[in-house]
Amino acid sequence: MKKEAEIIVYGAEQICASCVNLPSSKETYEWLEAAITRKFPGQPFKIRYIDIFNPPEETETKAFAERVIEEDLFYPVVTMDDEIIGEGNPRLKDVYKKLKEYGYHAE
Repeated sequence: MKKEAEIIVYGAEQICASCVNLPSSKETYEWLEAAITRKFPGQPFKIRYIDIFNPPEETETKAFAERVIEEDLFYPVVTMDDEIIGEGNPRLKDVYKKLKEYGYHAE
């Protein structure tokens, strides 16, 4: 494994207007965490949930949360290394592909 992956899920309690029939951002965060843990057991990773309307004071995190709002991105927005890998209804296939680039092995 190259390095431990950090996945950040940006979202809000209120469901995105264009994502009415989809799970909430928090539900997506929990679903991703469970799915990745099952797919890559014993391989550590970090996953964080950031509320776009109440982000932490970290400069980069706060700036990206503001970008989600300003650019009307469909949330939740899933990122790794400042790259958007999913928006609105993220696909596991895309997340897994990025993790494999980090050297994670599916079991």
